Amino acid sequence: MELTFKLTNESKVNLWGVKLYRIEAIVDIPGKAKKGEKGGWVESEEVNGDARVSGDAWVYGDAQVYGNAWVYGDAQVYGDARVYGDAEVYGNARVYGDAEVYGDARVYGDAQVYGNAWVYGDAQVYGDARVSGDARVYGNAWVYGNAWVYGDAQVYGNAWVYGDAQVYGDAQVYGDAEVYGDAWVYGNAWVYGDARVYGDAWVYGDAQVYGDAQVYGKLSLTSGWFFGMCYNKEETKYVQVDGDSELICKGDIKYEIR
Repeated sequence: MELTFKLTNESKVNLWGVKLYRIEAIVDIPGKAKKGEKGGWVESEEVNGDARVSGDAWVYGDAQVYGNAWVYGDAQVYGDARVYGDAEVYGNARVYGDAEVYGDARVYGDAQVYGNAWVYGDAQVYGDARVSGDARVYGNAWVYGNAWVYGDAQVYGNAWVYGDAQVYGDAQVYGDAEVYGDAWVYGNAWVYGDARVYGDAWVYGDAQVYGDAQVYGKLSLTSGWFFGMCYNKEETKYVQVDGDSELICKGDIKYEIR
């Protein structure tokens, strides 16, 4: 693949002992850099015979790309962001601020990862998704569509967050759980196992949703443990929500229908 940049004589060793070089555009990159304009920092021009930064992609400022990482398509990496390991950022994706993308993670489409957020492992963030703040997305997790994960939230394991869903605060979504539609999970809430939270549902406070539980519609869960399979009959409560639905739960619970 044809190079769009060259390494300059300006170099440094980062905190992790990797020698990096400031790049300079050798052609005009539409909307991003003029020929001769300096960019960010990379370890080398190529990775396994392909350009490390290619297409109309660009790396700006103090951003770093190293290891076997690639940035291509129309992607942009800037600020103090780092992309490393075997990670790839492509499409129209943006990684900026102090964000990190590493491992075998993929960020693509029109997705944005920014703030102090980390995306790593085999995680994927794509579509118009946003991951920001101090959020972490890792393992085999996927965040996509118009979903947002922010604050100190964590999405990991094989979990999916998609649609217009939001996960934020100190919330955690993990295991094989899915949060989608217009659902919100926030506060100290946990959603895990094979649980599904969707529609206009809210799970927040100290609530936990797990097992095979499904929370949907305009239901709000604020505290208690909610699950789909019962393992301890003595602790189980059944609460009729409406004519079609019931909550299977234990402990002191709080809920409302908005």
